Amino acid sequence: MILKPKTISTISSTVIKVCLDTNIFVSAFVFSGKPAKVFDLAVDKKIITVTSPAIIAEVNKVLDQKFKWNEYDIKKQLKVIGQVCEFITPRKRIKVLKYLPDNRILECALEGEADYIVTGDKKHLLSLKKFKNIPIITPGEFLKI
Repeated sequence: MILKPKTISTISSTVIKVCLDTNIFVSAFVFSGKPAKVFDLAVDKKIITVTSPAIIAEVNKVLDQKFKWNEYDIKKQLKVIGQVCEFITPRKRIKVLKYLPDNRILECALEGEADYIVTGDKKHLLSLKKFKNIPIITPGEFLKI
């Protein structure tokens, strides 16, 4: 079998599917920088982003408890996530990491058939490097792709 090189039209029609960790959403909304650039790619429909109710709940909790955002601003940001992301309800629970919320990221990425998990979590997720053939990378690494 002879493989033909991909044409420009084939390459441009392939959209990357990404699962964003909670810290990417929060960093995009609070600090901007590379996480905001990754989220902007989703807003502009240049990538498909998958998320889950557990990830949304964690974003809500962090914006409320850690950053003391008011309820109106939190709901506004969660609505944006809802408009931008494809929602996945994982059917299978995963317990690979001791920090349980990070397992929810892995579940969403697996169920949503993500091409990448994007995170800033050096302690738990990035140290895995891959999960079931899904590369786990930083926002900076993702922007280079």
